[in-house]
Amino acid sequence: AAVPVFTGKANCPYYAKAEHLADYLQATLPSFRVHKITQHPDKWEQWLHDICETNGWEHRQSPIIWRELLDRGGKGQLLGGLNDFLEYAQQYYGVTSMMLSEEMLDIAKENLQAHLEIVKEDEEIKSLIKPMQIWITSASTPICYQLIPLLANGEVFGMTTEISIHLLDTGQFKEVLCGIVMEAEDMAFPLLRSILEHTEIDEAFIEADVIIVLDDVLLNLEVQSLENYIREVSEICQVYAPLIEKNAKSEVRVISSGKTFANLKALLIMTYCPSIKPENIIAIAASWESAAKAMLARKLNMSTAGVKDVIVWGNTTGSNYIDLSHAKLYGYDSAIWGPANFQRPLLNMIYDREWIHSEFLSVQGSLRSRVSRCTGMLPAHAVATVLQYWYHGSPPGEIVSVGVLSEGQFCVPEGIIFSMPVRFQNGNWEVIKELEIDATTQEVLGRLAHELTQ
Repeated sequence: AAVPVFTGKANCPYYAKAEHLADYLQATLPSFRVHKITQHPDKWEQWLHDICETNGWEHRQSPIIWRELLDRGGKGQLLGGLNDFLEYAQQYYGVTSMMLSEEMLDIAKENLQAHLEIVKEDEEIKSLIKPMQIWITSASTPICYQLIPLLANGEVFGMTTEISIHLLDTGQFKEVLCGIVMEAEDMAFPLLRSILEHTEIDEAFIEADVIIVLDDVLLNLEVQSLENYIREVSEICQVYAPLIEKNAKSEVRVISSGKTFANLKALLIMTYCPSIKPENIIAIAASWESAAKAMLARKLNMSTAGVKDVIVWGNTTGSNYIDLSHAKLYGYDSAIWGPANFQRPLLNMIYDREWIHSEFLSVQGSLRSRVSRCTGMLPAHAVATVLQYWYHGSPPGEIVSVGVLSEGQFCVPEGIIFSMPVRFQNGNWEVIKELEIDATTQEVLGRLAHELTQ
């Protein structure tokens, strides 16, 4: 069977005439079938050039008509343009078109309008199924490697949300990025539509819904001063910010993580990206929260999941304060038992206050050394958890610590990124202002805020 294929510019009167005759033949002849492809006027020349080059045809105007040999495969047989088709219809079927020029022009106008409406409808449908665009900077780091499966398994954004992951790093890490891409593709995650590597900074953050900033500087104060490291971080953020403004979606969410200067990176991106809402830029403190809960659970010989509402105040990658005054224990094995929602204040259960101050809270304590040694799994889990809460809400009644822009809550100066207790709901977060803090904690917060401001 040979099916005639009609293609022309949507606004072409000659295409309108050929199409009209083809419709008449299709309606009157049971065995006559046609296939029509309407092209937008702007795309017509390139499309015609490509189809002719592929098939070895010589044809320069609209419409172009050929017979597709469906049962034999291979390239189609060119019939030609409007005059060739009129001749073909007259010769084989004894039919010709009496359509006048005015009618041809009117139908061509209608064709263009109908084509534009179909294109618009297609674009709207595609936008509904377009994957979420996730960009990760400094993507050669172990955190990124551990983060990809957590993002792609569906638990963070939802089991019906497809994602595209974009890995951004400098040219020297191209091979590493290609390796990560191949491995992720081999895992065949159902919701991972694509994963791509990028080493050209100009193409960064295109259509980004989420940006995860993992850039770090290797901190060695014997080699360089703190000011020099801060300048280095500032330069990185000054490169990213205009690209985020230009390329990312207006509602993009930016997460600052890594081992150094997470609060500073968030604040700099906020400063250099005035069009991005400040509440859409946060710093991750969940690594400290998780490690603290685990350390407390080991001390109490219980499950880490049962330790709730440990608060991290201050700098998420620097001087901070782990506040246990609101912490609670669920499912703690003691003389008193209750239902699943029965809780005990943590400080009532730890009698070894010396351990809290020497091991847990001190600058040289094991908690600080544990977090600083974590290179991949824990920080990746922290990013994934906060993203999941951001999109689907945090567990009701639970406190989550996040570095956010201070508006003066808890007497923390305005305008710095400071880790404080928040709750996530309905795609947003809010600081839990009603939390009562004692004089000792208030004093510590003043010291941390001063240090961060400096």
